[in-house]
This record gives sequence, structure tokens and C-alpha cells, in this order.
Amino acid sequence: MFGTLKGRILVILGVLALAGWFYFDNGLKRGLDLQGGMHLALEVEDRDGTLTPEARADATDRALKIIRTRIDQFGVEEPLIQKAGDDRIIVELPGIDDEERAKSILQQTAYLEFQLVRSGRELIEALPRIDRAIVQAVGVEGLPQGAQEGERPREALEELLFGRGEDTAQTEATEATRTDSVAAARPLSAILLDSGNDGEFLVAQENVATVNRYLALPEVQRLLPRGTVLRWAESSEGVGAQLYRRLYLLESRPFMTGEYLENATAGRDPQFNQTIVSFQLSRRGGRIFEQVTGENIGNRIAIVLDGQVYSAPVVQSRIGAQGQIELGQASLQEANDLALVLRAGALPAPLRIIEERTVGPSLGADSIEQGKIAGIVGIALVILIMVGYYRVAGALAVAALAYYVALVIGGLAAFHATLTAPGIAGLILSVGMAVDANVLIFERIREELAAGRAVRTAVDEGFRNAMSAIVDSNLTTLITALILFQFGTGPVRGFAVTLSIGIVASFFTAVYVTRTLFLLYLKRKRAVEAISI
Repeated sequence: MFGTLKGRILVILGVLALAGWFYFDNGLKRGLDLQGGMHLALEVEDRDGTLTPEARADATDRALKIIRTRIDQFGVEEPLIQKAGDDRIIVELPGIDDEERAKSILQQTAYLEFQLVRSGRELIEALPRIDRAIVQAVGVEGLPQGAQEGERPREALEELLFGRGEDTAQTEATEATRTDSVAAARPLSAILLDSGNDGEFLVAQENVATVNRYLALPEVQRLLPRGTVLRWAESSEGVGAQLYRRLYLLESRPFMTGEYLENATAGRDPQFNQTIVSFQLSRRGGRIFEQVTGENIGNRIAIVLDGQVYSAPVVQSRIGAQGQIELGQASLQEANDLALVLRAGALPAPLRIIEERTVGPSLGADSIEQGKIAGIVGIALVILIMVGYYRVAGALAVAALAYYVALVIGGLAAFHATLTAPGIAGLILSVGMAVDANVLIFERIREELAAGRAVRTAVDEGFRNAMSAIVDSNLTTLITALILFQFGTGPVRGFAVTLSIGIVASFFTAVYVTRTLFLLYLKRKRAVEAISI
């Protein structure tokens, strides 16, 4: 059936209808360089230099899956997420308009921990030794603001939290005889302030960097209470006209991590009118949470994400598999982003951005316009040359070429491929491949006509004899395109996809469609009438 003229026409119309259906159903997606967006190259960060090449490759593979999940939930249309080499991830987000938010979602490790808050008295008892260690390590230059020579030091933290002691007179006498050297010996205790909650301190925002520098000292780390760690709150908060940041003393070992988290959703707490993220734990996680909360009623549990405390509520009763993270007056969008990264899971290691490019919509519009001009000029020249040189046969080839363009666009839509500027170049190149096949066929037909064969016989022999050269040229180009797709990245793969679809379409068009048009033309002519070629 498909060998008859009627069968051929049905096949051609069926393929064209299928291409049209794919195009109108899926549409043709434009890439980063055509509609604007963001390009990122990410690498697994090895701060300690302890990751082996195999461990880096494994961490990259796991990070790739998590990033893909995050981007899918983020809602970017037609993103490109792929691995490049052994330890690099390429992310392209077409049409993205909030770049900082996207980078935050991609880079956030989202390592969730649940830790018990320890009593602040343990740190207070260690402060004198810590202060002396700081002075020995950094000297007077390390003093915080307000502890310059000649100034009266701030009250000690013990007095701020627990009063001035039983012997007030003795304390006042000691107060009067303090010297500048004593002030220099108590830099950290002069910075930490009472927050009103045990295990939680306030630090003025301008002193946060100083405290971080102190806590980074190995001497200070050795003097912290055994089994504890200090963690900052996620954000600063205003108290009067001053900004403060909370600092928590926590157990160093979390009693549970985010591996037991199954779901997280953002919302509003109607009772306190604050933004929250509600989470659901697995059955095993629920049992652990229930046991620990049951043993610590009246104590506080810190919910820590990426080393920062998001909330530290007091345990009022035994809690099961459900809980919530309090975000205060944060926006619902921030809560949604946090819920998104929690659902996607934690990255196996931090990621750092090693390359970032942003393409504006105007640049994409310019690329589209230039691509249109190049395509129109190229196709117009092809039409002019083909019709001028091959006349009627050239006109038939041009008609087949229009069919070919429709086929390529439908093929791109069918494979959900993204059209890029290099893809347009591949499309124009494949047009040349399609014309090249027609030239081979027409020249062989001319040779057969010159040998005195009948028109129908010359056409049949021309197509048959040109087949081997067409198959060879198209097959080698297709293999090259597949190699480019396998080992290329970004624009190179876009070029390879369009070129591959174009090669298949050009082969079908040149061998099947053009021949059908010849048969239709010859049917309307007498068999012995010469063809204009």
C-alpha cells in the first residue's frame, strides 16, 4: 500500500498531521539564550580537602538528583540540569526573574537537625577561662567595641543573668578596684547579654563578627562545656532601636536529623499570626521524637537548619510525628522555599557557584531576530538557486523543503526539545543537508536522461543510485551529532538535538517526499514528455 502513489500521499499527510499535533499540543520551548534566564555551574565544595575523587563524584550524583527535585518543585519551565564531567553540575533556568531566590534554593544544604538546648549556666561558669584564652590569643586588639582603655567594663554576664550575688558590698568594692587589665580579660562576657531564656543569649548585631572570630579560636573551642556547641539564630531581631542576634548553647549531637522527614508545608499560625512550616516525620522518626519530647517536658528543643536555629520552642507535652518550624513574620514565599528544600532533602555536601551568567530578555529577542533574518536569507537563497538551476525539479524540492521545516518543528515539540540559538544554526545546517540530498538525486536523474532513458525510468534510477551517497552522508553526520549530544553541554547539546532531528527529517523528505512529488508531477504528464531538470 505504501508503495503506491495514494499510499505515499497518505503517509506524508499522516506524518505532517502528527507533527502538527505535537506542535500545537506541546508547543516549541525556547532556550536560555532566546528568552533570557540564568546559567549556573556548580561544584561540590570540599572545605577540608578530605573528599576523594570517588566521593566527590558520588556526592555530585546525589546532589544532581536533589537539585532536579528542587527545580521541579520551584516551577521553572524547561530547565536544563545535567552533570558535566565528574564533579560539576550545569543548571540553566530559562525565563527566571528572581535570580537570588533561585540561587538560594539551589545552594541551601537543607541539613535539618533537632538538638536539645543546654543550660546557660554551663557556659557562664566557663567564661572566665574563655576570656583569658581570648586575651592570650588575640591581645587587647581583640577587645569588642566599648572596651577601650579608660572605659568602665560592662557588667559580668553572671550579674546580668543571676543578680549581683549575696555579698553586694564586697561586689561593689571589687567593682571599684577593677582595672583595664580586668576589662581586657573579659571580652566575651562583656558582649553576651541576657535574653530572658536559659541557654539563649543576645549579641548586638555589630558584635556578631567579633564573637564569630572568638569562637573560631581552637583555644575557645576546647574550653566550651563538654558536649555542647554554640549556634546562631537564623536572623536578627530588633529590640528597641538596637538589632540583636540570639546565640544558643546546644547539645553537640542532634537526637534526630532530617532523614526522617517525609513532608513539609508552609502556612500561617492563626493563633499567633506568624509564618510556620509544618513537617511530618516517618513512623520511626515519630517514635524518636515522641520519646525525646516526653523526657524533656519543660525544656527547649532547637530546630536547626544548616547550622542555624530557626526556632527553639519549650516542650509542653509529648509530641509525635508532627511538628512545626516557627518563622515569625517571614513572608509566605520564604516559608514555601524552606518547605521546598526540606521536601527535596539535604544536599550531601555544600555547593559553590563557579560560573554564573545572566541573559536578559532583550538579548534573547535580538538572538531570535537575528536567527530569523539568517534563516530567511539562507532559505531564500536556496530557493532562488534551486529553482533557477533545476527549474521544475527545483520547485518540487522547494515544496519538499517547506514540508521538511514543518517536520523538524514538530519533531522538536514531540521530544520536548528546547530551541536555542545554536539549535537554529543546526536547523539551517540541516536545511543544507536536505538540499544536498536533492542535488545528488537531480544530478543522477540528469545522467540517466543523458543516457537516453525514459523519464519515469530516469527518475527511478536517479533516486536508487543516489541512495547510497545520501545514506552515507546523513549517517556520518547523525553519528557526529549523537557524539556531540553525549559529551557536549548546554548550547552544544541544543545544536546536536536540532541537527539530529533535522537529519532524520531531511532524509525522509529527500527520499520519500520529493520522490512522491515527482510521481505526482509525472502522472499529470505524458510518460515520454521530458522533465525540466
